Amino acid sequence: MKNAANSEAPARPSPSRTALSEPYWKGAEQGRLLLQKCASCGKVRHYPRLLCDSCYSDQAEWIEASGRGKVHSWTVCHHAFHPAFAPELPYTLVTVDLEEGVRALGRWGGDGLSIGESVAAHFAQRPEGPELFFASASE
Repeated sequence: MKNAANSEAPARPSPSRTALSEPYWKGAEQGRLLLQKCASCGKVRHYPRLLCDSCYSDQAEWIEASGRGKVHSWTVCHHAFHPAFAPELPYTLVTVDLEEGVRALGRWGGDGLSIGESVAAHFAQRPEGPELFFASASE
């Protein structure tokens, strides 16, 4: 599939949506970061799973995350693992320890970067689906 804006560049891939992950994607479309929470023991989990890894319950609810956290690590991508991302190279992927006790991966959308830095999440709405970004909480 070619990108309408540039007939030579391939389109960005769309996220894989499943019945299990659909609430996450619907929240993302509204700019809300949703996480699963075990309805039996209360453990928060991310990415969505069928069973709680603490008590093995299959009962879950969805909660809205604060979007705040601290940088755990990051990597700078110099190789496009899909041709549609080649024009964006290099870009940074950041792993964030969210206040809710889970980690999330997203694109870095700020200046500078340091381990432990306070960050906030936001979603960029793209034609192929929402994309999670993090930036310094002070920006």
